[in-house]
Amino acid sequence: MGSLFPLSLLLFLAAAYPGVGSALGRGTERARGSKGSSPTPPGTSVPFWVRVSPEFVAVPPGGSVWLNCSNSCPQPQSSSLRTRLQQGKTLRGPGWVLYQLLDVRAWSSQAHCFVTCAGKTRWATARITAYKPPHSVILEPPVLEGRKYTLRCHVTHVFPVGYLVVTLRCGGRIIYSESLERFTGLDLANVTLTYEFPAGPRDFWQPVICHARLNLNGLVVHSSSAPITLMIAWSPVPTALASCSIAALVGILLAVGAAYLYKYLAMKSPE
Repeated sequence: MGSLFPLSLLLFLAAAYPGVGSALGRGTERARGSKGSSPTPPGTSVPFWVRVSPEFVAVPPGGSVWLNCSNSCPQPQSSSLRTRLQQGKTLRGPGWVLYQLLDVRAWSSQAHCFVTCAGKTRWATARITAYKPPHSVILEPPVLEGRKYTLRCHVTHVFPVGYLVVTLRCGGRIIYSESLERFTGLDLANVTLTYEFPAGPRDFWQPVICHARLNLNGLVVHSSSAPITLMIAWSPVPTALASCSIAALVGILLAVGAAYLYKYLAMKSPE
């Protein structure tokens, strides 16, 4: 009889207060669920990470690259790569996906790896850069034209030309610099820079160097030519002065010779 009283009391309370019965029911369900493995309810946030490797990669123009997108989600709902670059093969494994990117020609691109886990989406970003440092930087020997030297520099097989700056230095001093940002081609190119340099006395016997620099938003690539010594220019004015000096010297020698000859003949003549 004593054991029936608490049970009858619970039935009475459940009939009089329906909320108590429902609360007891929910408590019973929670107790049962804690003993087994129940799936994560939709919309519940699950902590996980997404990584892409490499985060930064540089390739020659037209090259390809593989990106590894990994995550820590036990059961990812989806995984994808979003980019403007051409995609090739895709390889998958537990916790990772390999994406191939083909024919990379834009000097700077991005690829975003998205992973959705338990209704929440995270992503990681990789930066892909296509560039080619100059194959060679060649400075021709300076040519004197009038009173100016013509300097001609060749930068071969470089990309992207639009981010190239060519600088001429004489004795460490910048005498000319030009940015080629007007070029927008997506292929390797050869560049020739010509500059007329009015050299002064301080520039003679100084080394002249052609310097090429690719400035790719923080990624800087340098290349330089072999130095060439700037020789002294012999202008027409000193040559004319030298000719006049020689002519005057010859005249003086002739006059002195004539004087000696006249004196000698005078001494030999009979008195």
